[in-house]
Amino acid sequence: MTPLTATFKKGLALHQRGRFADAERAYAQVLRQQPAHFDALHLMGVVALQTGRSKRGVELIDQAIKVNGRVAAAHGNRGNGLSALQRPEEAIASYDRAIALDPAYAGAHDNRGVALAVLGRHEEALTCHDRAIALKPDLAEAHFNRGNVLLSLERPEEALASFDQALALRPDLADAHYNRGNTLRDLGRPADAIASYDRAIALRPDFRWTHYNRGNALRDLQRHEEAITSYSSAVALHADFAEAHWNQSLCYLTLGDYERGWAQHEWRWRAELAHARPDLPGLPWLGDSTVDGKTVLVVAEQGLGDSLQFCRYATLLGERARVVLEVPRTLRRLLDGMPGVSQVVAAGDARPPFDVWTSMMSLPLAFRTTCATIPSAVPYLRANPDQVEAWRGRVASMPGRKVGLVWAGSARLGDPRGNSLDSRRSVTLQHLAPLAGIPGLCLVSLQKGEPAAQASTPPAGLVLHDWTSELSDFADTAALVEALDLVISVDTSVVHVAGALGKPVWVLNRFDQCWRWLRDRADSPWYPTARLFQQQRPGDWSGVIERVAEALRAEI
Repeated sequence: MTPLTATFKKGLALHQRGRFADAERAYAQVLRQQPAHFDALHLMGVVALQTGRSKRGVELIDQAIKVNGRVAAAHGNRGNGLSALQRPEEAIASYDRAIALDPAYAGAHDNRGVALAVLGRHEEALTCHDRAIALKPDLAEAHFNRGNVLLSLERPEEALASFDQALALRPDLADAHYNRGNTLRDLGRPADAIASYDRAIALRPDFRWTHYNRGNALRDLQRHEEAITSYSSAVALHADFAEAHWNQSLCYLTLGDYERGWAQHEWRWRAELAHARPDLPGLPWLGDSTVDGKTVLVVAEQGLGDSLQFCRYATLLGERARVVLEVPRTLRRLLDGMPGVSQVVAAGDARPPFDVWTSMMSLPLAFRTTCATIPSAVPYLRANPDQVEAWRGRVASMPGRKVGLVWAGSARLGDPRGNSLDSRRSVTLQHLAPLAGIPGLCLVSLQKGEPAAQASTPPAGLVLHDWTSELSDFADTAALVEALDLVISVDTSVVHVAGALGKPVWVLNRFDQCWRWLRDRADSPWYPTARLFQQQRPGDWSGVIERVAEALRAEI
């Protein structure tokens, strides 16, 4: 064995033991004596890739390929470097060359699939991973990557099976435990998700996203104190982890700890809601300076229900300043004329001059709201009296207690997480079939959107009056609600319309109900006329409807 060969083999042994710096020195020594040594160039490039120097790694492997372009592994590793440099099209070309040289190169097929997935070509990626697995069934990474693609294709059950197979082959694959946890949570199995997150954390405790998503799963289970601890672990790893701060704020708000909750809620603008932050000059007013005599622009944010719930603060602010309220167009007419509000403008219309601005959901912080100081006087919104009288005239001849129904929210296409939430909060009209057997009820649809079509084919025996085609905005809806005796609704904006009008409203809540309803309560400090019916188990709407039916019978 020549001294050069001995030096190379020493470097290879060091490389295989993970002593990258020592291996690199050995390869460099070889290259000083033989600059065109293919294996030293190639493996020195691999060391650079393994130590996070992807550009240098690709350069070295390119030099190796110039020496010998017929080695599949070199093209495969070049592809890995290009993928790390976020150059997926070029990476695919390298993988193609590797596969042309060695069609049975399972790793190249697998990594080609990863690059295709980056480009959104998920079906092609799945074919690559399947080919890799056919060639090498024990390649755990291929099963893991296959699971990721199946998640992108919205096939979570199959993804879960792939993650399970990956972990059967490599129980120490932390990323597979983590993604398995995410999949289980998406499948509505948060307790199982937590077990997967715990295994991922044991293997890789410094990955903040695992702690964060563990907190989300605990929130799903209404275990908010534990969720706060998980979010704190995530923040300890990354102090500016906005998503963790924001979701922790929702736990504090759920628990009624408004002092900490409202303050941390400001992190929303650096988390998922960053895109929705008002594009306005300067910093928002948060109650930390005087606004006496100034014109304050209050901008609505998040959903319609949020706007209806928190617009009440505009009246409080109007005691100090001139308030201009900017709201979605469908709310403008209902909110026009609120006490203390000088002007209401629709979002997108020209804004009048103002001195300072604030977001509507920052006002509880500005007013230092606690559970005891919620401005809960109702009504704080009023329907048009002429419209109300017109509706009362139309429903007067209908016998019994006049009850408005809303059974579904709005689907959020293109937003998988939002759509999942909507599916958990919504029911179908068929779920409300038990109300058909209760005497003395006159049921009126308040349902808008695509689910409103269900009103044309109600459950057997359920008579439902439907005038929703005449409701063009929330002012119209409010007038009809005012003419009714009771509203029964899933957690949608109509709940807030009824609550703001001071009408009795019964809320059908999912198990992981929104933070605004607090925890373990049948009433709401935000709406004195509200009564809450929460699922006792995730997905159990039959128990909720049964309790509603019993409550209705008790009041007849």
